[in-house]
Amino acid sequence: MGKQWLDLSDKVVIVTGGSMGIGEAMVEDLAGNGAKVVIADYAKPSKTYDEKQVLYVPCDITKKEEVENVVTKTMEAFGKIDGLVNNAGVTRPRVLVDYFEKEKKYELNEEDFDFMVNVNQKGTFLFAQAVTRVMYKQKSGVIINMSSEAGIQGSRAHSAYSGTKAAIHAYGLSWAKELGPYNIRVVGVEPAILDRTPANNDEKYAAQAYGRGQDPNKFYGNYEKSIPLGRPGHLYEVANLISYLVSDHASYITGTTIAITGGKSK
Repeated sequence: MGKQWLDLSDKVVIVTGGSMGIGEAMVEDLAGNGAKVVIADYAKPSKTYDEKQVLYVPCDITKKEEVENVVTKTMEAFGKIDGLVNNAGVTRPRVLVDYFEKEKKYELNEEDFDFMVNVNQKGTFLFAQAVTRVMYKQKSGVIINMSSEAGIQGSRAHSAYSGTKAAIHAYGLSWAKELGPYNIRVVGVEPAILDRTPANNDEKYAAQAYGRGQDPNKFYGNYEKSIPLGRPGHLYEVANLISYLVSDHASYITGTTIAITGGKSK
């Protein structure tokens, strides 16, 4: 677990996609700060946790019954839900048309489109709806939706992914207005380039490089140069923001998407 820097000992938080990458970093930080955490993921966590503090519930977030099962298991184990982090997401960098006529596999098709929309948009909607049924009766809670710099600024060779993340940003703005009267906050988080993760790897960068007509072996280095702070973000830095937003210190933050990009804007 991470070093405690915040008291979340009274919080129960669901993290989708919490078994690996940025989600795992969120789980570590939340639990390290005392929160009870439920990991909702199709993959088992790579780490072993005390189930009295971190509970794993297998879940395909595109299936309503599996999402509702996570909420049921959370209530059975911990009796309430204070936070939801809609973190699970997928990407397949794709160009609209294979302009270079060399790699048809990098041209957006229906299967790619449906895959990204189902996981990113539908999964976010299903989980937000399921936890809101609990939160509005509690008259408290926070929903944190993971958008992306690509969803706010757009991204070349990334249009379908960018579209799903723009939708998530818009969901958050809308839900904040809808749920505010029930004391439920809704906040978006917009990361840009982060440390390597399963969703942020050489294969994905090769696809992006192709779509931009760049050398895939130099792509990541060139990408880093577009960040004013001169480096990618660390997973723990995003995780720290999530813990803060879950806390009561963020009690007046809602209806906005917070950039954590190192200043990157293109």
